[in-house]
Amino acid sequence: MTTEIKTWQIVDGQPQDVKSSLVDKGRTETLDLEEWIVSNPGIIGHGLTIIGRQVQTRSGPLDILAIDRQGNLVIVELKRDMLPREALAQGIDYASDVANWGVEKISEVCSKFTGKSLEDTLTEAYPEQTLDKININESQKILLIGFSLETSLERMINWLSEVFSVGINAIVLHYVVTSSGDELLTRTSLISEEVVEERVQRRKFTIPMSNDPGDYDLEKLRVLLANYLSQQMVSARRIKKVLLPACLAHEIVQRDLLKAEFVRLGEAEDTTSAGYSLPAISSQIGMEKNDFLRQIVGYEYPNYSWEKDNYYIREGFHDLVKEILSELGVEIN
Repeated sequence: MTTEIKTWQIVDGQPQDVKSSLVDKGRTETLDLEEWIVSNPGIIGHGLTIIGRQVQTRSGPLDILAIDRQGNLVIVELKRDMLPREALAQGIDYASDVANWGVEKISEVCSKFTGKSLEDTLTEAYPEQTLDKININESQKILLIGFSLETSLERMINWLSEVFSVGINAIVLHYVVTSSGDELLTRTSLISEEVVEERVQRRKFTIPMSNDPGDYDLEKLRVLLANYLSQQMVSARRIKKVLLPACLAHEIVQRDLLKAEFVRLGEAEDTTSAGYSLPAISSQIGMEKNDFLRQIVGYEYPNYSWEKDNYYIREGFHDLVKEILSELGVEIN
């Protein structure tokens, strides 16, 4: 890819070189370039929805935070002139912090910027998507936006993308003002969006899933369940603190009841946020390796072939679950 883009305006039948820049015209990165992108995200890529601007992170404010239709967060770093190689480190720094954000934090950022909940924002932006199929912040992407880029940065981006399938790209914009005063903005991507997506998907692997329950003896089952529930993993904690106690208190636990329990126990701010946590629990129970969970927890698919619901403790395991939860300090109503 060439990082130099030139424009000619045809005047009186003759091409005249048009040279201008944001700096030359007094345009600024924050007040002008950001405004253009916020008003039309298509400038930097297809299918992006902006959910934050000048978003505070542990490394300082990132310029623009967007989300794609798969729920991946997109860190957008802007420069009104050349993209230096340091921009890559800056983007990675932001991404490493954002990667740890939960749904509640992302919802807060989105509501502050859009005035709408994350759920409403996604529904309006991607009406063809089912919310339960969107994995919020499963991975992060980095977009570096400028008006040229250093050769070394171009080389590093290509290497990270091609060899390690990192979701990263650079967009080179070209800004000119014609003799009549019209402002023009064109875009060139270092890597095509299709290629970036193919490489990101290539990086992902399929986790074996199953509906078959385990067949362990009681002592082995006790060890497996206690070890799993003792983990610091978020989903394991929520199964321990929310799902299993709810299943002990109710013969059948439907999704609406489970979401209400998330809120009551302080695991979610509201039922909307709680709804984003249910697919993770469903996935944990459905992983082939977690057959011991399925030996204890039963479920049905009353609405959709992919959506678990109507959770319950299988016959003969109520006392075991109570004992383990009690040992782990979980209060059971």
